[in-house]
Amino acid sequence: MAVWDLSVSVEELGEEAPPLKISVTSDLHIGGVILKVVEKTQIQKDWSDHALWWEQKQQWLLKPSWTLDKCGIHADARLCLTPQHKPVKLTMPNGMTLRLRVCFSSPVFRTVIGICKLLNIRHPEELSLLRPAEEKKKKKQKDEGEEVFDITSAPLPTSSIVKLANGMPAFFAESPQMEAVYRMLSVSQSAPPPETIAKLYRPTSKVDKAQVNSRWLDSSRSLLQQGVSENDKLLMRFKYYSFHDLAPQFDAVRLTQLYEQAKWAILLEQIDCTEEEMMIFAALQYHIGKVSTTEQLVASSPAMDDLDSALQCLEVKMEGETSADEMLETMTAPELHDYLKIFRPKKQTLKKYKQFWFTFKDTSISYYKSKEESCKEPIQQMNLKGCEVAPDVSVAAQKFCIRLLIPEPEGMNEVYLRCDNEQQYSKWMAACRLASKGKTLADATFSSEVQSIQSFLAMQRTTPGSKTVQNDDSINTHSLVSPRYQKKYKPKQLTPRILEAYQNVAQLSLTDAILRFLQIWQALPDFGLSYFVVRFKGCRKDEVLGIANNRLIRIDLSLEEVVKTWRYNTMRQWNVNWDIKQVAIEFNGNVNIAFSCVTADCKIVHEYIGGYIFMSTRNREQNDTLNEELFHKLTGGHEAL
Repeated sequence: MAVWDLSVSVEELGEEAPPLKISVTSDLHIGGVILKVVEKTQIQKDWSDHALWWEQKQQWLLKPSWTLDKCGIHADARLCLTPQHKPVKLTMPNGMTLRLRVCFSSPVFRTVIGICKLLNIRHPEELSLLRPAEEKKKKKQKDEGEEVFDITSAPLPTSSIVKLANGMPAFFAESPQMEAVYRMLSVSQSAPPPETIAKLYRPTSKVDKAQVNSRWLDSSRSLLQQGVSENDKLLMRFKYYSFHDLAPQFDAVRLTQLYEQAKWAILLEQIDCTEEEMMIFAALQYHIGKVSTTEQLVASSPAMDDLDSALQCLEVKMEGETSADEMLETMTAPELHDYLKIFRPKKQTLKKYKQFWFTFKDTSISYYKSKEESCKEPIQQMNLKGCEVAPDVSVAAQKFCIRLLIPEPEGMNEVYLRCDNEQQYSKWMAACRLASKGKTLADATFSSEVQSIQSFLAMQRTTPGSKTVQNDDSINTHSLVSPRYQKKYKPKQLTPRILEAYQNVAQLSLTDAILRFLQIWQALPDFGLSYFVVRFKGCRKDEVLGIANNRLIRIDLSLEEVVKTWRYNTMRQWNVNWDIKQVAIEFNGNVNIAFSCVTADCKIVHEYIGGYIFMSTRNREQNDTLNEELFHKLTGGHEAL
C-alpha cells in the first residue's frame, strides 16, 4: 500500500509548535496513528485520555480500531491529539462557580451525567448546560473578582467514584477546603444583599424569557463540536421541570440546587406570583436561612414526603385493596354540588358574579338556575379536560376564586368561579386541577390534592392573637422579596408581614421547609413553562410557545394571553423538517399544527418536547438505570439517526 504523510498537531507541544508529520498507510487504524504520534513527541506521560479531533469535519475519531480509509481521512486532513477531559468554569443554580474537568468528546447528555456523578446529583437527565448571556464581555474587570472553586483534582467521572455513608463523594472529604465546597453545594446560601438582586438581569416580558432558552447546548453533540473551549464559562440548570423521586436523605445537593433555582426564579421575577405568595416565599427563605446553619437534610417526615411518591403508593394500595362496596362507589363516580358564583370577562358586562347551582361530574362542570332545576337541561356544560387552572385568592380579603381557561375551537374561554369559603374552594379547586389532567373525582389523588390546597391556605392565614411578633432586626426583608415589592414597600412595612407569615412555618424542619417551598412553587400557574418565540404556519405575526411537562401553550404576544393549549397525551406524532427548520405536530381529532422558531434553533424545541416525553417514561422500578438510547431517539436530530 502507498505510504503518505499525515500531519497531526499535539496540544502538549504548545500552540506555536508545528504539526508532527507521520508516515501512514490507508489501512492503519486510529489507535496506531495515536501510538506513532506519541512515540514521536518523546513525552513520557499518561496519554490514555487523549483522542484525535478532525478539525475540518469538526468530529472526534473515537473508534481506535477503524482504519484511516474507513474514516475517510486523506493527506489533507488536519488532526489534533488532545485530552478528552478539560476544565470548564461551571456556574451552579445557587450562583457558585466551580472549575472542574468535564468530557469534551461525548454528547453533552453524557457530559452532564459525568458532572452529576462527580457532584452527587441523582437524575442527571433533568439538568443541562447553557451558555451565559453575551453582555458579560464589557464587564471584564468585575468578572475577574468572582470566586472560582477549583475541583479539577477530582477523579475523572469515567472512573468509579467512592461515596461516603452520607452520599458525599469521598474526594470531597480529602481536605477541609474540598469539604467546604461540598457544603456550599449542599447547604442553602444566605440571602444576597438587595443591591445584588437589583443588578441582576430580570426578564420583563415573555419574549425576554424566550431569549434564555436559545442558549441551551445541544444534548446530542459534544462540547467541542459546539465551539466550547477549555476554561469557558457554562451554566448548569434544571432544564426539565419534572422532578423524579426526590429523596432528601440522598439528594442534599440536588434538592439544595433545585431550591436555589426556584428561589432565584421568584426573586428575579422569571415566574409571576401574588403578593401573598411572595410573603410566604420570603418567610420560608428566612426560615431556611436560619435553620440551615444548624440542621442537615434528612428523610422528610411522612406527612410532607415527596407528594408524587406518596400518591403513587396510595394509588397502588387503592388498586390492590378495593372491596365490593368500594368498587360500587367508584363505579358510581362521586360528584360535587353547590351554589357558586360565576363571572365571564369576555361578555363585556360590568364585573358581576352571578349565583347558580353547580354540579361537577367526571371532568365537566354544569350549572343551573337553582338546585330544583338541576334535573332539567343545564344552562351550560363545560368540559375542563385540557384547561388551564389558576387560583385567584386572598385569604385576608376572604376572596376564593378559580380562574379557568377552557379550550374551545376558536380559542380559550375565560371563566371565573367564586367560592364562599376555604372548604368549598379547596374541593372545587382540587376537582378542577384533576379534571384539567383528564382525571375524575374518583381518582385516588383527590383527597390529598384538597389537603395540599388547605395547608397552603392555612399558611396565608394570620393569627390575630399573636401580635407579639418580635421585630427581628436581623431580617433583611429586601433580600427576601423581588425588586417589584422592594419598590412598593419600605422594609418596616415588609418586616411585620414576613414575620406574620413566618409564624406559620417556623416549626418546620429544614427538609420540610424546602419541600414546602418547592411545592408552592410547583403550584404557581406559570410553573415549568419554557418560552420560545415562534411563527405558526399561515400566520404573519410572531407568537410565543410555552412548553411544559404535560402540554404546549400558544400565547398571543400583544395580549400575553393563552390562546390555545395542547396536551401531550393527545399527541400522535411530531416531526421536524430540518431543511426549512419547521416543527410539525399531529394531535388526536385531526388537529395539525406547524411552526418555525424565531428565537431559538428548532433542535432546542424538538429536544424539549422529546425530553418531556422521555421524562414521562421513567418509573420507580428501573430507578437508577437511564435509557440513554431512548433519550437520543426522542431528542436527537437527523445526526442522531
